[in-house]
Amino acid sequence: MYFTSKTLASFTPVLLGAVLLTLPSCNQKEIAALQQQNSELTKSRDQLQAERAALQLEKERTETSLNANLLNKSSQLNQLNQTLGTTEQDLAGKNARVAEMQRILDEKDAATKALRQKVSDALLGFNSNDLQVNVKNGKVYVSLSEQLLFKSGSTKVDPAGQDALIKLANALTGNKDINILVEGHTDNVPIKGVVNGAKDNWDLSVLRATEITRLLTSAGIDPTQITPSGRGQYLPVVANDSPQNKAMNRRTDIILTPKLDELFSILNQN
Repeated sequence: MYFTSKTLASFTPVLLGAVLLTLPSCNQKEIAALQQQNSELTKSRDQLQAERAALQLEKERTETSLNANLLNKSSQLNQLNQTLGTTEQDLAGKNARVAEMQRILDEKDAATKALRQKVSDALLGFNSNDLQVNVKNGKVYVSLSEQLLFKSGSTKVDPAGQDALIKLANALTGNKDINILVEGHTDNVPIKGVVNGAKDNWDLSVLRATEITRLLTSAGIDPTQITPSGRGQYLPVVANDSPQNKAMNRRTDIILTPKLDELFSILNQN
């Protein structure tokens, strides 16, 4: 049966429905299947679009977070680089100061050894039991026995002791780079009464150190370089338990210390 458009237009809706019902049933099934597929595809599309939107939002959030984190890390890195640069400069400065201090210490060590040799050469010929020259803690110790310098209880230096002190002064005169400490020592035997103005061993050690200081300055040592002091019996080199040991403790130490003004100047730098 063939219908023209004009013919169909003349049908009433009821008749049109009846006509459509007369279409082959296979076409209706196909349409229904296509409609079902279309509905499923639409849902799938909507779901994918929603997922895409969510992923896009997550991406934007992640990128924002990453950018912020990257910016923060970059700022931290710049700060660390600045701190590292400052630290390296400080380290370089400190290394330079340490190197300079080491140079000065090496020079002072060499000067101390040379001073010891000069003093030893100047005092050759004296009995080693009466006069010793040693280096200890960066200082030169000239240790002179009581037997060489004084009679028992006396504060006046004997001629042999004067000879040693004059030779020592000649070796040191003009050397402005050392400080000189004259340190008197006694044994632990108490003084009986007042002996040559000394009331006790402390007095005796100070008076002897002062007398030696006068001799050294008279022989040419600058008075501003030298200091007399007395330790009495309180700094023995050995126990006062025998006559021999007591004799060792009755001594005068002349301590020569190289000046460390340069080193102290470096240490006081900020």
